[in-house]
Amino acid sequence: METTPRFLNGTFPFEGRGLGSPMLLHPSLCYTVPADRRAQLIYFRAGHSADALVSLVLMRAGKPMRLFPLGAKGAMHVPLAVVEDLFPETPLELHIAAPPGVSGEVVVDIGLMEI
Repeated sequence: METTPRFLNGTFPFEGRGLGSPMLLHPSLCYTVPADRRAQLIYFRAGHSADALVSLVLMRAGKPMRLFPLGAKGAMHVPLAVVEDLFPETPLELHIAAPPGVSGEVVVDIGLMEI
């Protein structure tokens, strides 16, 4: 079985609209599983510069799949112990939620494996 790693990463500015109002962080953080493959989320790393809690929300087909809350000026690395298959043509997007008026930059590194 041939596998192919895929990565979504970069540094992105954000401005909060509320913790209950996540929005797409950046168009480059969108991924769709190829029609002839499955994929698995292998790891997630992120950090941010704001003085408040922010939440990164991995959306699968428009619904939250995973929430990654980051404390003020916090960072995390999550090697995922529970790995589930993402089926062909499943769209993923990384959204961010932060309190209104909170702004900063977030650094993201997400690893996926296509199977």
